[in-house]
Amino acid sequence: MRSRPRSPPGSGGRSPGGYWAAAILAASTLIQAQPAGAQAQPAAIAFDLPAQDLNRALLALSRRAGLQIFYDVAKVDGLTAPEVRGRMPVGDALDRLLAGTGLSYRFVGRDAVALDGRPAPDAPGVAGDAEMLDTIVVEAERPGSGYGATTAVRAPMAPADSPQTEAVVTRQVIRDRAMTSLADALRVMPGTGVAQGEGNRDTSILRGYSSTADFFVDGLRDDVEYYRDLYNVERVESLAGPHAVFFGRGGTGGVINRVTRRADGTEVATLDLQAGSWGERRATVDAGTALAGAAAVRVIGLHEESEGFREAFRLKRQGINPTVTLGLDRPTSIAFGYEHFRDERTADRGVPSFEGAPLAVDIATFFGDPDQSVSTLALDSLTLDLGHDFGGGLRLESRNRYAVYDKSFRNVFPRAVDPAGTMVAIAAYSGATRRENLFSQTELGFSLEGDVTHDIVAGIEFGRQRTDNRRETGFFDSIAYGQPSVMVPVDDPRSRLPITFRPGPTDPVNGGTAVTRALYVQDRIGITDDLFAVVGLRYEVFSLDFEDRRDGRWLSADDEFLSPRLSLAYKPAAAWTLYATYSRSYLPRAGSQLASLTLRNEALAPERATNYELGAKWQIAPDLLGTAAVYRTERSNVEAVDPADPARSLLVDGQRTLGAEVSLSGSIAPGLAVTASYAYQDARIESDHLPVSIRPAPVLAGARVGQVPRHSASLWARYDFDETWGMALGLSYRDGMYTSNSNQVALPGFLRTDAALYLALDDAVRAQVNVENVFDVRYYTAAHGDNNIMPGAPRSLRFGVTVDF
Repeated sequence: MRSRPRSPPGSGGRSPGGYWAAAILAASTLIQAQPAGAQAQPAAIAFDLPAQDLNRALLALSRRAGLQIFYDVAKVDGLTAPEVRGRMPVGDALDRLLAGTGLSYRFVGRDAVALDGRPAPDAPGVAGDAEMLDTIVVEAERPGSGYGATTAVRAPMAPADSPQTEAVVTRQVIRDRAMTSLADALRVMPGTGVAQGEGNRDTSILRGYSSTADFFVDGLRDDVEYYRDLYNVERVESLAGPHAVFFGRGGTGGVINRVTRRADGTEVATLDLQAGSWGERRATVDAGTALAGAAAVRVIGLHEESEGFREAFRLKRQGINPTVTLGLDRPTSIAFGYEHFRDERTADRGVPSFEGAPLAVDIATFFGDPDQSVSTLALDSLTLDLGHDFGGGLRLESRNRYAVYDKSFRNVFPRAVDPAGTMVAIAAYSGATRRENLFSQTELGFSLEGDVTHDIVAGIEFGRQRTDNRRETGFFDSIAYGQPSVMVPVDDPRSRLPITFRPGPTDPVNGGTAVTRALYVQDRIGITDDLFAVVGLRYEVFSLDFEDRRDGRWLSADDEFLSPRLSLAYKPAAAWTLYATYSRSYLPRAGSQLASLTLRNEALAPERATNYELGAKWQIAPDLLGTAAVYRTERSNVEAVDPADPARSLLVDGQRTLGAEVSLSGSIAPGLAVTASYAYQDARIESDHLPVSIRPAPVLAGARVGQVPRHSASLWARYDFDETWGMALGLSYRDGMYTSNSNQVALPGFLRTDAALYLALDDAVRAQVNVENVFDVRYYTAAHGDNNIMPGAPRSLRFGVTVDF
């Protein structure tokens, strides 16, 4: 007989939280766009633009001046621009670039310019029958210039035209909300959650699917388990659903991509200082300049030493990221980069559960031994990017990254509380991973004109990953025979016993080499002025040689994937896009961390993920975008034990998610910017026979997927009273959810309120105060299974000062 799962508090149709979520959504979507007034031109800027075609010149100017420029690329193709050198206001530079073309410009929003007019018949490269510029597309956007979304795809499409769900956290939002970690950014994205990650790694949950490996940096795989910082990040992109065409294997629920700040000729010398509750101390520096000969250099650094609201928590982070670019704004460019990053912290796994809910203890209480719970990550990476613009829309790009990761951790953590609620089990284990990643992507982009147009990106990818893993169990040697767990009182849950870490009978000790080879192509097909399709296909060969060092056994696997993507989009009006999308990706039996290959699954077909999506996008104003989507994402070919023969495996349907998402981002009125989102998710288990690696036993078909709330919403609005003062208000809502697929422990829903105050002391000095959890509500952010539950922070303050030199 199947037992009925517990209902998580805060879930259901008439909870107060549900009304709050509806109110947040309604308030954000009812706001109407207001005409943008003329904007003041920025101060004089040093330009060094050679004579070149106008399209390339406008791109260079947009990057140099930090402008968003709207124009029709096709109509300016073939025009040439004179050189623009010297220090001048951006308006003067635009006047020089457009001189003799018959084109003019006008400000249409904050840091946004639109080109108008008819190209002059005698302008260089223009035929006498040139037409009026009647279609506006986004050609360039200032990095982090506001709250507006930017497209995360590589095809030449405006964000409003991209036929897929994308969420972007811009540099401005990162700064305004005082975000420091990748988890901070993920929590404000629609349909995206964060699991606890055992206190030593990022674990994203996208559309109901958990992953520790679907992370990328500048489009290249960054899949080791660690906590990522935002010190050198320009923006964070979330692409929902499988995106194998560009990103390859995995990515069932989507992928997360960090776009870093690089040497781009921007004159910057900035120091950011941050201090806050519980001993937070953090400093970052960003220094960059243009050099002679179209070169640029930039160095970004980080140092942080902080504590936390949890007992004995410590965090120390250091990072440095120099980059150099040669051939800036030239047809041929080369960019070099190096990063050293180190993260050392207390591996904190939170509090256990009792009687189906988090144990009622002080949220600061540490269970286990903080002195023996430490996670350390050292990362060194080298990047080399090459690009050449052949002209006429033909461009070749090559992105290359070599990274070495050394990750180790020990954790002493809670297990179940006894039935009386007086004693709790404490266990321990350690792990270490060393991985060398080498990835190279080379892409050719070009366009074909005609009655049917084509914007094509074709590429090749190579990857090699060498991994060594080791795990050891902690034995409490002061107990007879050295036991792997110990019982301690709930009212004094620190374990102070000596622990010896050594291999247990099932602890993995392994190593392997994975090689990825792939060819891919994507074509944006313009069928009519109002109808286009995006068609993509990736052919990938993945091979793994894997050694189980416990018994000296070698295993191997070779998989071939054909991963398609098909989208059809219709534009009933210039500002609207309606689309339907289908995509598929695969995950080999090696698993996301390349360590799951066994004799049982060596010959099985890979897991399969499929996404179906319908959506709409509305470019309400030049810097205001609204989106909506409904979707179904499925995970199949999941390995399970055959109930009739435990020595055999079955392939079964594993999970499906039905959902809907709505978002609004950008400037809704002069001085007022907003990001708002709402997500509905119904994520369910589809088989009774899933393995323990996916669920704790027992789990029945129809159970809700752990850590996936039905309803979640986020709102952040900033209003600047004038050039000196500004303020912001934020709301974060999450419905009740289960801690795991067992549906036996539930986390209550919550509504958290945040606020911020901004002060510009002068052109060079800015200060801000952020208050998180203004009303000091008690809530729980995430979990790892049923007995590792992380409380949310109580009311906290964060003070920041930014100085531009």
